Amino acid sequence: MTLAASSMKYKLLIFATALLTLMTPIAASSFGAANISFEQVLGLFTSPFLGADADSTNALTQRIVFELRLPRIALAFIAGAGLALAGSVLQTVTRNPLADPYLFGISSGASFGAVLVLSFFGSQGLVQQWLSESGSHLAEAILRSGWFSHDAWWSWSSLSLPIGAFIGACFSVLLVLSLSGFGRASQVERMLLSGVATSFMFGALTSLVLYFSSPQAAASVLFWSLGSFAKASWQGLVIPAVVVSASILIILAFKRQVIAIQAGDESAHSLGVNVAKLRLYMLVLCSLITAVLVASCGGIGFVGLMIPHTVRLLFPGQQPILITALVGGLFMVWIDVLARCLLANQELPVGIITAAIGSVFFLFVLRHRR
Repeated sequence: MTLAASSMKYKLLIFATALLTLMTPIAASSFGAANISFEQVLGLFTSPFLGADADSTNALTQRIVFELRLPRIALAFIAGAGLALAGSVLQTVTRNPLADPYLFGISSGASFGAVLVLSFFGSQGLVQQWLSESGSHLAEAILRSGWFSHDAWWSWSSLSLPIGAFIGACFSVLLVLSLSGFGRASQVERMLLSGVATSFMFGALTSLVLYFSSPQAAASVLFWSLGSFAKASWQGLVIPAVVVSASILIILAFKRQVIAIQAGDESAHSLGVNVAKLRLYMLVLCSLITAVLVASCGGIGFVGLMIPHTVRLLFPGQQPILITALVGGLFMVWIDVLARCLLANQELPVGIITAAIGSVFFLFVLRHRR
């Protein structure tokens, strides 16, 4: 393929991705339990610009689209973009094409930290259960204060869940680095194996916490841990949107240094890059992205593995950070649409679908590498 043809293909793919990004919120809003056509949704989006009469639009349709479906679409897009970005960075700094927040143990560590917060300090958690059974005056006073009520829990969980998930994710990263060996020549090769072992360990600890939780708390945590955007709201989008947007800017600022690691640690050192420090910073940044997204929508695996590979196939020889984020966001939005529409009157957890697709993709990558 000539240079001109390659450049034209690159521009066409960028244009197609941008066009699909603009049309996806409108198209995805027309899918759901309520029967709303694409034309109705398009009319809701264009009526402010065309000066249409707002009274002519069904108020219930407006509420379904703008208060229920659009926040869900936005959260799915942010989650897909963040996970794809984290996977791309992990694959670059570890020089391992199989690296992924899920397989690397970061997602499992974040899930464990969030599950601890939910199971111990939730509105029906172990702490409230212990206070109810103790019968002491102090316990009764704490319960009467309303700290563990359902409304109070959801008001402070917007900060406690990401903090708990971030602590778990950082602990997972430190464990992976200690198992793979600081400064060893085989560190990069051993990271993925250490991540898989760490993932299994945190998965077992999460199951142990769920076993001792109350049945109500365990049921809600189990569905949440499989990944879902059902509780998306405009207020809950603030922290994920800020974290993912800031992470994109940070990664763009260090893009040259990150790409230099692909050529090897020695080559990056010769270019003046502090490889160990940069790798640690990028791992912590990926931990932050994963922790916030796990706290917002649960554990969703394999997105960080599939999307960077797909983008590299579409854009060979390129390192398009923004395109990777856009493709990841679009992928997650339509996976969520599939989860809502695959079964009648029932919603599948998003993590089940991504795991089913990602496991096949993982085998494909292994076969291709062999």
